[in-house]
Amino acid sequence: MLDLDNTLAAYDEHVLSDNIVQWLDDIRNSGIELFIISNSTRKKRVGPMCDSVGIKYIMQAFKPSPKSLLDAMKAEGYSREVSALAGDQIVTDGIAANKAGVFSIVIRPRHFSNPFLAIRYAFEVPLRALCKNKFKVK
Repeated sequence: MLDLDNTLAAYDEHVLSDNIVQWLDDIRNSGIELFIISNSTRKKRVGPMCDSVGIKYIMQAFKPSPKSLLDAMKAEGYSREVSALAGDQIVTDGIAANKAGVFSIVIRPRHFSNPFLAIRYAFEVPLRALCKNKFKVK
């Protein structure tokens, strides 16, 4: 499962970039099924973006509630043991994944588009430092 805003696309983008589309294709070609879980309420943005790459989605997920993650796993027939959620925020995506009992992958945000987000991400810096597993891109 993937978050959308600031994970796959910046908040002000309405089309997924070519490199993200290619990455999604590569992931699916490796046999991994994808599902987008978004807190967004912007139907005219989320639906077309997800539909353009043929990925099912849930909007208004209310993360950190795990309900939408559990609903997606049930709909697709996957267990917690083989599921994960990748997103850019610990306080929504990471906590939702942990509450749902799935592996959490917290990534670096794609874009800092407004001061509120910069403050939120600054708050998460100490939490990110405490994460056990860290992978560095070379």
